[in-house]
Amino acid sequence: MSWRKKLERGLTPFAIPHLTLWLVVGQTFFYLTFILGLINPIRIVFAPVLVEQGEFWRIVTFLFLPPVGHAGVMDWVFFAFIMYFFYFTGSTLEGYWGTLRYNLFILTGYLLTVGLAFVTPNALAENLFIGGSVFLAFAYLHPEFVIYVLMVLPVKIKWVALLTWALYAWTFVTGGLAERLSIVAAAGNFLLFFGRDLWLDLRAGRRRLRHQARRSADGREQPAPRHRCHVCGKDSNTYPQMDFRYCSKCAGAQCYCPEHIYHHVHVLNQDEPPKV
Repeated sequence: MSWRKKLERGLTPFAIPHLTLWLVVGQTFFYLTFILGLINPIRIVFAPVLVEQGEFWRIVTFLFLPPVGHAGVMDWVFFAFIMYFFYFTGSTLEGYWGTLRYNLFILTGYLLTVGLAFVTPNALAENLFIGGSVFLAFAYLHPEFVIYVLMVLPVKIKWVALLTWALYAWTFVTGGLAERLSIVAAAGNFLLFFGRDLWLDLRAGRRRLRHQARRSADGREQPAPRHRCHVCGKDSNTYPQMDFRYCSKCAGAQCYCPEHIYHHVHVLNQDEPPKV
């Protein structure tokens, strides 16, 4: 047994199942207490300077800080949507990766956020970018997933993720040091788990461009790939040795690469990608 398998077996008993659900329950609890005036939000935010003075609970409680804290109708609707979407993306990642790896993903983002926050001890650290990294991970694994903006306009999640990256970049350029460090924590968490895949995709893209250039020089057109993964787009032309398979539960006999054959959102309608 490899050291990695031994490590995973040793850590598995400590993994928390349904971690996203616990985070949603905690944020909902504090959201209600804020509205009822039972707890002041300032009591649970993460401020490194206060932690250094002995208020150690803030290292944990800031994970349950809700995104909104008012009682207006739109605030309720926005909060419910955010909690539902966070639960959906987080639980999907846990089902895809398994409980242990998903726990490690959340833990890595948490540790990066807490560690970098001490660089600016007088600033308040947020959990917003931890949730953002969950969304970006989901979007990377399911780029064709469709969400409905304002319950009407269908948009593929990859475009929302691209916009999120653009907002992160803009905030990094225009924001303060504390905001930049939070973005570094979220981006660092994402790159630690997907950096290798991004590099392989980049190499595959370069290989595809070389093939296209070679076809142009030879005056010949390469035939359409026999197999193409429905999730990541890898095909049998670029990866001739890859074992592509088809899912019997998806409409239209959808094809998947070995990475996604057992971990994907089933297509229920042949003409449309899965939707929220």
